Amino acid sequence: MRELKLDRPLVFFDLETTGLDTDKDRIVEVCTVALMPDGQRSIWTQRINPGVPIPAEATAVHGIGDADVADCPRFADLAEGLFSRLHGCDLGGYNIERFDLKLLRQEFARCGKSFPENGTRIIDAYTVFATRERRDLTAALRFYCGRDLQDAHSAQADVLATVDVLLAQLQRYDDLPDSVQAIHDEQHPHIPGALDPDGKLMWQDGAPTFTFGRIKGVTLERAVRSESSYLRWLLTASFSDELKKIVAEALAGRFPVRPNAPTAGDHER
Repeated sequence: MRELKLDRPLVFFDLETTGLDTDKDRIVEVCTVALMPDGQRSIWTQRINPGVPIPAEATAVHGIGDADVADCPRFADLAEGLFSRLHGCDLGGYNIERFDLKLLRQEFARCGKSFPENGTRIIDAYTVFATRERRDLTAALRFYCGRDLQDAHSAQADVLATVDVLLAQLQRYDDLPDSVQAIHDEQHPHIPGALDPDGKLMWQDGAPTFTFGRIKGVTLERAVRSESSYLRWLLTASFSDELKKIVAEALAGRFPVRPNAPTAGDHER
């Protein structure tokens, strides 16, 4: 069996967080696994009080709620020790360069530390997977149907192959639903309280509220008043059509009404 050759410790790490915004969200749990050149390994796991409420949608993913971290240290309390744990080491993980590393860098920056240090080598198992295993239609047809794709990149050959792949997936995976609605629902999960498919705008305390970027936590009505230029930029960026429609309507003075919300007549009765 081939072994990974190490000339200094290689520390794999993973983060659980309050969300997916690497500029604004916070860490609620960190785990490191250090592989040593002599073959030993050490594991360290720590929950962290992020100092902000943990959204319900984040808790639904990792199972960590506000009460679970109420008595845990803040990141600033752990920064020195964690930095020492990573100092002089190389870093590894799964998809860390797209998310975990960016968020960890931000947390350290808030504590006045530059991370990672110059000379730190980074390896990502996700990148190995993505570059070694093809994920295109030709590979899918060979994997699921055991045949090669003839005349690839002609529209008819590609779409017929896609049909065969899906039908073969239905046979292979017992947990794959067998109705179009159920498969759609699985691939497009509903986010409770979301006004758009991506949950960029959520009902919070009865008001549509943004969940990302510099307007995170800002209500739609307030954003129209104080961030109208940002909202106009949003209309040109790569957000969903549903979100853009809501924002455009709001800029025109028409705001969403929550379904089943009481009307003035209801209050009078």
